[in-house]
Amino acid sequence: MYSDTFIRGMRLKRDQVPSFEEYPFHLPSINTLTELVLHPNVTFFVGENGMGKSTLLEAIAVAFGFNPEGGSLNFNFSTYNSHSVLDEYITLIKGVIRPTDGFFLRAETFYNLATTIEELDRAPGPSPRIIDGFGGTSLHEQSHGESFWATFIHRFRGNGIYLLDEPEAALSPMRQLSMLSRIHDLVGEGSQFMIATHSPLLLSYPGAKIIEFTDEGAQETTLEETSHYQIMKQFFDDKDRMLHYLLK
Repeated sequence: MYSDTFIRGMRLKRDQVPSFEEYPFHLPSINTLTELVLHPNVTFFVGENGMGKSTLLEAIAVAFGFNPEGGSLNFNFSTYNSHSVLDEYITLIKGVIRPTDGFFLRAETFYNLATTIEELDRAPGPSPRIIDGFGGTSLHEQSHGESFWATFIHRFRGNGIYLLDEPEAALSPMRQLSMLSRIHDLVGEGSQFMIATHSPLLLSYPGAKIIEFTDEGAQETTLEETSHYQIMKQFFDDKDRMLHYLLK
């Protein structure tokens, strides 16, 4: 395993799991899981809906110390306690160094995070505004995509651990390509990424480790072997034929 990284991997405490028939342990990504080795720079989790990739990413984030709804390591809020107990059944294998920055960014709870930032900034006190670390403009006063982008550009400072859950949900294809460039800059500054995604554009990051979750479990793969890439390629190689089949 890599030693010069923040999280080298994780293990599932299979002997402590109460039942593999119940959530979240019945999910394909968890049911057969023993151990995952993560890339020191960028690891992608990919798979169809319901395979458990976001659940696993959330568990890694919570086990590392992040709030289940996202934010930096010092964020502590909860609008709805919906995260699984998986974090209690995994062991993180950490490297010898520690990050100086970190963020858990997830699409489905980003609104709650933005609201919490505004509430904290309204509280009296001499501390600098939290929003200044996100570019200075209220995240609620920007489009969903622009607020995501502002967070990614301004709040991610390098030498950090960054976990992103489906960030493409708010980003145009052009922004996703720009995101690749930003990821590369941050990797050059000593950062590590774990990203759950459906985007073949993001999956194209050179040298990344791609772990695909299927009904058979989790296994390492390549961009070209993922179902996401193959479906997109088939569609654009013969769009009319596929549309005819789908719409007949």
